[in-house]
Amino acid sequence: MARPIWSGSLSFGLLNIPVSLMSGERRTDLSFRMLDSRDKKPIRFERVNADTGEEVPWKDIVKAFEYDKGSYVVIEKEDIASAAPESHESVDVEAFVDAGSIGTRFYEKPYILVPGKKAEKGYVLLRETLKETGKIGIARVVIRTREYLCAVMPEDDALVLMLLRYPQELVDPADYKLPTGSASSYRIADKEVQMATQLIDSMAADWAPDAYHDEFRERLSDIIKKRIKAKGVKTKVVDAPAHHEDAATNVVDFVALLQKSLKDNTRTPAGSSDKVPVKKSATKKAAKKTTKKAAKTPATKAAKKTTRKAS
Repeated sequence: MARPIWSGSLSFGLLNIPVSLMSGERRTDLSFRMLDSRDKKPIRFERVNADTGEEVPWKDIVKAFEYDKGSYVVIEKEDIASAAPESHESVDVEAFVDAGSIGTRFYEKPYILVPGKKAEKGYVLLRETLKETGKIGIARVVIRTREYLCAVMPEDDALVLMLLRYPQELVDPADYKLPTGSASSYRIADKEVQMATQLIDSMAADWAPDAYHDEFRERLSDIIKKRIKAKGVKTKVVDAPAHHEDAATNVVDFVALLQKSLKDNTRTPAGSSDKVPVKKSATKKAAKKTTKKAAKTPATKAAKKTTRKAS
């Protein structure tokens, strides 16, 4: 059974709700060890002095901040302890904000708040009130030795505590070169917008998280099982052939693509939105001719041949 990270209280105003803070995520990454390819023995990483090459025991290691290249100031344990917040087990709500007012980039890591004994009434009161008002609580919480900004929000029968990133931890999108301006600036016709809207509407669905899973992890797990079963015999892994778009698709007829997508109920090719917009002189006939030409390219034939072999 999962153990709580800490047990304390969730407070807002004069109301205190005894709760336990539980992890809200489960790590499923595959763990690998580094081996020496010559004898398959594990590799050990040692802490060595950069000048002498001698191993340094943990007791002789100190933390330091490099304020200039090659210049350090040592930070003592007492310095870190004095800067750390008091270790108190509580979630102190400081404000309630509209649920949709926090950008998705601020959300970092989920936890679940579980009510303590005889705390169900206050827990349900806060949960249902947040649902009714469309608000979420902004609070501070200390986990181990660090204080975090967090959001308390309702989700079905639970109160979820989501750690938030501070603004200085986010990269401003303006730091990157992004396409600005209106749709007309990129010669996007009204018909293209209409077709894209129809495509999105045709692909609309309810969010079903159980329908998605880590396919890469499953395939890699299958490979590992085969290797284990083979008892050291090398198993040849055949990579799936990469799909290469024909160079002619750099210039596309968006209307033709959208019409085909609507007909097939499939997504438009990834990256097609950042291609050079087609001139009005481009016709559906030209797009069909390009598609037909792409189907005859050697790369496409090779991909089909490889796919048949794999099956």
